[in-house]
Amino acid sequence: MNISNRFITGISLILFCSLFAAGSVFAQSAEEEERERRDSQKTKQAQAVSKDVYDRIQKAQEMIDADDPNGALKILGALKIKKGLSEYELQNVLNYIGFVYYNLDDIDGAMAAYREMIALPNIEDQIKKTTIYTMAQLSTMQEKYNQALRLLDDYFVIETNPAPDNYILYAQNLYQVSRYGEMIVPIEKALAEAQRREKEIKEDWYVLLNFAYFQQEDYMKVRDIQKILLVNWPKKRYWFSLAGAYTELGEDENLIAAYDAAHTQGLLEKESELVTMAQLYMQHEVPYKAAELMDAEMKQGRIAKEAKNYRLLSQAWTLAAEDERSIPALQEAARLSSEGELNLRLGNAYLNLGQYGNCESAIREGLRKGKIKSPDNANISLGMCLYNQKKYRDSITAFREAGKTSRSSRISRQWIRVIESDIERNRQIQLAETAARKQLQELAERRRATERI
Repeated sequence: MNISNRFITGISLILFCSLFAAGSVFAQSAEEEERERRDSQKTKQAQAVSKDVYDRIQKAQEMIDADDPNGALKILGALKIKKGLSEYELQNVLNYIGFVYYNLDDIDGAMAAYREMIALPNIEDQIKKTTIYTMAQLSTMQEKYNQALRLLDDYFVIETNPAPDNYILYAQNLYQVSRYGEMIVPIEKALAEAQRREKEIKEDWYVLLNFAYFQQEDYMKVRDIQKILLVNWPKKRYWFSLAGAYTELGEDENLIAAYDAAHTQGLLEKESELVTMAQLYMQHEVPYKAAELMDAEMKQGRIAKEAKNYRLLSQAWTLAAEDERSIPALQEAARLSSEGELNLRLGNAYLNLGQYGNCESAIREGLRKGKIKSPDNANISLGMCLYNQKKYRDSITAFREAGKTSRSSRISRQWIRVIESDIERNRQIQLAETAARKQLQELAERRRATERI
């Protein structure tokens, strides 16, 4: 990954210039601003260098302004080898050469000029440190991250009061070489320094710090950073990151609250996000809210009216002890499914509600479709539905079918005994009723006979 694309966004890169008397190697401003600054320093420049050197440099500047950097390099190259050039004059010539090469996108050329510049024996610390920092930035642009880190190490030896951006550049390069644990200290130094200077703290700094703590599996820090990001830069991805931290920390109530907040703000747009939220409600024993969410979002069309979603909706209503409300969802789920499993669930729902005729119809349809995980359980449920309709012989048939598996053989035998006992009891009751009716008939006939006498 190119760091200039991901992390240096918003951090001013360098524009190089010749700042003779002032001794600065680069400026983090627009080129137009820099040109104005150079113009204001012409008098000082003239005093700091010989007239010949000054005139040649001005000529090079004119060629740059005329969009002829190669012509400027010819002038500066000849000036660089001029006899009698003072170290200070050479320093400024090399600086200007680096500036021109940078504008030509020749980073290697710029780096060579600056290496030569910092090798001068009497170069001032201020100039040296700014030059080294420039070289570190250029190395970062070239994706030479270890080189950039070595240069920054040298820079921090000289610079006694680093700016926040200096620390951030160091952390960015550490990221590129996978030294994640080492990123934390410089980023936190950057944050502290920015607060001390009352400077803007950038979003990317916290993103980088969050990544570092995540790699260390310090989820408490991740949680705290995500809260800061959400307060200052409320974005969807930070809600999900915060939710992830809550998950890792086992803070279930906060996890659900995070999803609630994201949903309230309209940040949950994808079906997968909304379904995940519903599943969270169910996992954390809030099935009623899961059902309400699924129902509302399916009506609005943000959750597709598919078998799997109807199934989840029905499960939520069932867990919420809203069996009747689960039925329509299960009916749709079963209708849309080519497999019988959902028909079996529908049948069991009818069984729980005492709707035994509907129970029988749903389970028979499921058995017809097939692809049921436990056909024996399906037949047990069917047998119970039939039994409650007093369809005893059909019920026994269903239980016998269920009993073909060892898992359900015992319960099947028990049910069959119960049914056969009911059949026998009913037979005895019928016999008793028949005998009683016969006795009553005989008694009535005797009474009629007595009355005739």
